[in-house]
Amino acid sequence: MPVLTRSQRETLTDVWLTGPATLALLIFIFLPITIVTILSFSDYQFGAGDLSWVGWENYITLFTSAIGQRAIVNTLIYVAIVIPFSVVFALLVAIGLHRMLDWAPALSRILRTVYFLPVAATLVAMAVAWQMLLHPNLGLVNKVLSSLGGAPQNWLSDRGLVLYTLAAIGVWQSVGYNMVLFLAGLSAIPNDLYEAAEVDGAGGTWARFWTVTWPMLGPTTLFVLVVTATNAFRVFETVATLTRGVRPSPQKHWYMRFTARGLSTSRRATPVQSL
Repeated sequence: MPVLTRSQRETLTDVWLTGPATLALLIFIFLPITIVTILSFSDYQFGAGDLSWVGWENYITLFTSAIGQRAIVNTLIYVAIVIPFSVVFALLVAIGLHRMLDWAPALSRILRTVYFLPVAATLVAMAVAWQMLLHPNLGLVNKVLSSLGGAPQNWLSDRGLVLYTLAAIGVWQSVGYNMVLFLAGLSAIPNDLYEAAEVDGAGGTWARFWTVTWPMLGPTTLFVLVVTATNAFRVFETVATLTRGVRPSPQKHWYMRFTARGLSTSRRATPVQSL
């Protein structure tokens, strides 16, 4: 039996460790994406025995129809709100909780759990809670608004408000997860860097942040931005659950629009509707 060299053993170990995950990624992620992308150039309907190739017709209809254009714009507005606010709020919360460890470690741990609860909450529980809070007649939000002299609002049914309401809920959902990532990044920054910055004259809180904290959080911030953008673009369950029963309107994401109703100008539903 031939004896494997150290390099060969290390290669086999790498293949053994990464092989199952890579195979699952190819089968369950890349293969379906490839198939759906190919079928998007046809009029294929799920369960149909035949199909006809239509080229770019589905995409042209998607980007030229009034409903498609409005829905895409609303999706971009949602993403433009969720990404910056969830990242900035998460960073501020992480910095505050990280500093709180010095004088109130127990309180810091409790608040970490509280901020992370939206991430761990189930979709149904979250939806029921927000529907109760935002109820036009019985909701706590409108009660507080009325006590301050404002008029009650239909937060989840008013076309002018629902997009921003969903964006605020999206920020609420993302802050906890992003906070954990920033806390990990803050914990990895050596104290020696802060001491060196103080020796160089950057002793103030703001100066320490810009010269040490922010540069050292670069990789973490990039990862947070990628994850937040991905979640914002593919959000579906929150919109579908919170706006159920509402008459379909352009506030919904474009993929929800075309998945739920289909393109009115198409003869058959096509895979482009579920991309």
